[in-house]
Amino acid sequence: MFVAPPPSAPRASVSDMAALLDQVAHASSRPRYAFMVLSLIAEIARPDGSAGPFVSFNGRSILLRDWLCDALTPMGTRDPKRQALTEKIRGELARSDKLPREPEAALAMIDEEVRERVRSSGKTNLSRAVSELVKEGLIRRHYQGFRVDHHNRGAQRHVVYTLTGRARCLMNRRESRSLRDSRQGQLALN
Repeated sequence: MFVAPPPSAPRASVSDMAALLDQVAHASSRPRYAFMVLSLIAEIARPDGSAGPFVSFNGRSILLRDWLCDALTPMGTRDPKRQALTEKIRGELARSDKLPREPEAALAMIDEEVRERVRSSGKTNLSRAVSELVKEGLIRRHYQGFRVDHHNRGAQRHVVYTLTGRARCLMNRRESRSLRDSRQGQLALN
């Protein structure tokens, strides 16, 4: 009866979301994919908006780019190219006589090889999408790790993405969900 309503998202965040969608649609060649990338980064970002270089997943630490690629992998499961890749790998393993006789072990080996190849190509897609978002000012990309000032970008450094600009509204939506009080029947007193 005297319970305060749960805090709602600020009204400005609704228009921020619409503006963000419009900005992503105009900046990216694949706006749905780019928005999924932004949403996933916002989901795991720290309060300052940064995510990476490592993500804790299922009790282990995984690189941010690997986690993003793995999280986006199910989007192409029904794609004919993915099914053709599975059959191609099955044929390659059978011809090289590396395919185990047990069906479960064979399926596991094929799935692992598909996952590795999809992750490899997924990193290219992810890099392209993030580059478009960086140009648009929605993400800042930098690297952390050993030999940060090394001229070779791969010098054991790993990427960190930070949400900037309008992309920060995705953080507000996440925070407003976590602020909701799920307890029922509590009397709110000053």
